[in-house]
Amino acid sequence: MTPDPATAPNATPAPLTRNSRAERARMPLALAVAEDVAIAHGVCIRPVAMRVTDTTTGETSFVDVPCGSTLARKCPPCAERSRRLRMAQCRIGWHADTDPVPNPDPSTTEQRDLVVERAEVTVVRDDLLAASDTGPADSCTEVIGEIDAELRAAGVRGTLEPVRTARPRRARSTRRRQDSPELPRRAMQPTTVGRSFAGNGGTVYRPSMFVTVTLPSYGPVHANDGTPVDPARYDYTRAARDALHFSRLLDRLVQNLRRVAGYDVQYFATVEPQRRLAPHAHFAIRGTIPRTLVRQAIAATYHQVWWPPTDTPVYTGNRLPVWADGVGPDDTGGYVDPATGTVLPTWAEALDTLDARLDAAAPGEVVEPQHVLRFGAQADIKGLIAGTPDADRRIGYLAKYLTKDLASCHDAVTARQRVHVERFADALRHEPCSPGCANWLRYGVQPKDPRPGMSPGTCRGKTHRREHLGYAGRRVLVSRRWSGKTLADHRHERRAWVLALLGVDPASAGATAGDKTRDRHIWQPLHPSEAPPRANRLMRAITERLRWRAALDAALRGEPPPTTTPPGARAAPVVDPGDPGDPGDPGDPGDPTRDTTRKEAAA
Repeated sequence: MTPDPATAPNATPAPLTRNSRAERARMPLALAVAEDVAIAHGVCIRPVAMRVTDTTTGETSFVDVPCGSTLARKCPPCAERSRRLRMAQCRIGWHADTDPVPNPDPSTTEQRDLVVERAEVTVVRDDLLAASDTGPADSCTEVIGEIDAELRAAGVRGTLEPVRTARPRRARSTRRRQDSPELPRRAMQPTTVGRSFAGNGGTVYRPSMFVTVTLPSYGPVHANDGTPVDPARYDYTRAARDALHFSRLLDRLVQNLRRVAGYDVQYFATVEPQRRLAPHAHFAIRGTIPRTLVRQAIAATYHQVWWPPTDTPVYTGNRLPVWADGVGPDDTGGYVDPATGTVLPTWAEALDTLDARLDAAAPGEVVEPQHVLRFGAQADIKGLIAGTPDADRRIGYLAKYLTKDLASCHDAVTARQRVHVERFADALRHEPCSPGCANWLRYGVQPKDPRPGMSPGTCRGKTHRREHLGYAGRRVLVSRRWSGKTLADHRHERRAWVLALLGVDPASAGATAGDKTRDRHIWQPLHPSEAPPRANRLMRAITERLRWRAALDAALRGEPPPTTTPPGARAAPVVDPGDPGDPGDPGDPGDPTRDTTRKEAAA
């Protein structure tokens, strides 16, 4: 009997043939190859198909809009484009020597006259409303709306009567904690530019700062991977709560820096995790502040979380509160104890109890909040000069991890790191992240605006997702007067630079021929079933990007734009129109009088 080659001892696997299933599985898919080419040329691989309708001519066209993702795992080209845009935003505002946002222009005679007219109509309307004469009062309201429209047309921003919703706000004492150091203050100056220093030869230097702040220690960790030396003694609960409220602590730090600096400090900051998974922040600060004052501001910064206590769970395991209809303050339903049926205190009642404890505290008695956040002792403070290599390296360091989510910044490659991630995620799973978090049921309190089906440990909040590591704030923090421009303004400037390099007037007909962002165009999302295949859209976008790149490279060299096929594109053969059966026959869509290359035909 002939032995089976597959089961024979020391059998050598036969080489795979071209037609074998395993060999075919190793061959890349055509769409994957198209995505690789798109990534190499900076083309979005997940474009959003939109239908654009011209309301004047009735013409309808389809446009692919980049997805705009900031994460490389979703779309590497869009994430890299966003990262570079953030780097440009940081570079423009960091070492500015003048205020990017100018002071408002003085009011004009027309604007003042309109305000006087509006004041007279407002008084008449208020008198009519006081007399319950609603008919003429409504007419006055319409006139006021017309005057407000004229004010906006005259160049006035804002409103004279902002609409404010009456929301009750709990007021608590703002007295500083006794265990927090005093915070020095300086008189504020109406500027966003720091001090300048005169050097030798009359050179004026205006340095800026790069500051890194971290959270305190939760236990000894290994220096090589950030994992705890003793996981049983590592304070995961405090680490989770610090990560949940880290964005509030950063806000307090900016307020304190402005108090000690004496001017309106402007900053560009990014948040990223350390190897121990605790978030920390890097600040690019315009101007320079004495290092002693910066360290005092960091040490004096704290944030108190005035929430109900969460030290001891009330309900665990399968013994959880259940939903009951017809209970609660408004009989709209709520959660009750599964054994006794007692209605759990609502969120408002829990805060009332906390306020009552504060009011009943004796003089000198300290009522502790649910959690207090502070920065750690480690802080890196450096002074930088504009245009130096160190300053450019810091800009790249600020944007280093912007294309990754927090959990992907440091990969867990060892078993010890994976256990550390699991322990930290488990601590975050049961921590309340907001007043409406379902985890409040675990501590005997109904969440704000409760609804049926809520269960502890199942909150869908951003902070409970593993990729965010408990931090739900923004990854990039930019002050309002950093550059005086939004990201859309920076994109417009980049477009204007390209048009100027190509010698195209932005207001010319050629520059606005394909502009579909004007008011006469209506943009609507296109259903996936109506859009062309994604592979075709990617190839079209790749072709357009090759054309743009060739034209831009030629402009950089001072040459006219190329009129031939870009490198890498294969020219299609030109056929004889008289040849029967060729693409030039009547009724055949391949008319040779159109473009004669594959690249131009695809476009």
